[in-house]
Amino acid sequence: MGVVTVDFDGTLYQGNSFKMMFRAANKEFGLKQWAVIFTGIIKAAVIGMVKGKHAFRLQFFKAFAKSFKGKTSSELDDFFRKLVMMGKQDAHHDLIHKIREHERQGNKIIVLSGALQPFLKAFTKELKLNVHVISTELQFNRNGKCTGKVGPIINGDEKVKKVQEWIKEEKMSGRLSDDEVLDIWAYADSESDFPLFQYATYPVVVNPDEGMKKIAVKHNWPLFER
Repeated sequence: MGVVTVDFDGTLYQGNSFKMMFRAANKEFGLKQWAVIFTGIIKAAVIGMVKGKHAFRLQFFKAFAKSFKGKTSSELDDFFRKLVMMGKQDAHHDLIHKIREHERQGNKIIVLSGALQPFLKAFTKELKLNVHVISTELQFNRNGKCTGKVGPIINGDEKVKKVQEWIKEEKMSGRLSDDEVLDIWAYADSESDFPLFQYATYPVVVNPDEGMKKIAVKHNWPLFER
């Protein structure tokens, strides 16, 4: 038995989740929420000029999360279900077929991503995938309202850390054999996933850009292209 990790943006999902969130927000958000987002975009642009594209994306992501402040879990679930309906046609269906093969072989599947957890849970539920989700979590207060803050962004080295923690918990609970040596598959698409590719027994690079394709060729990592 093995553990199969699957990235979301650019891998399981072939569209642009940021654009999709904007489309959904355009229908659902009021002026107050848009003010939060635009303030965040300005801040993200400044940080991006200093620290680069990745820092820009992270800051933008946090700004969008702030727009959910005060929402209940059920209200957020409704928003993300609408988001899924808008974007499910861009799922990578060949990869979904591969995931189902892994399921039939008895492997454990983890969707591992920096995207927001309620979105990924709604997306994988719609696709009827029997998977675990490890992703960036929205935080809630004691009254069940979203604080507008997120936990650690699940990206880069954090992905490896989270997979290792999950395996440890599964072994402690008895759901995985304590002495079993597990094969690890990693399906992902970007250079930020390099630590995960190095950690995996079987790294698979999905629909890479030219830069990532060169890295894959250099390391003899197989490509899974649409």
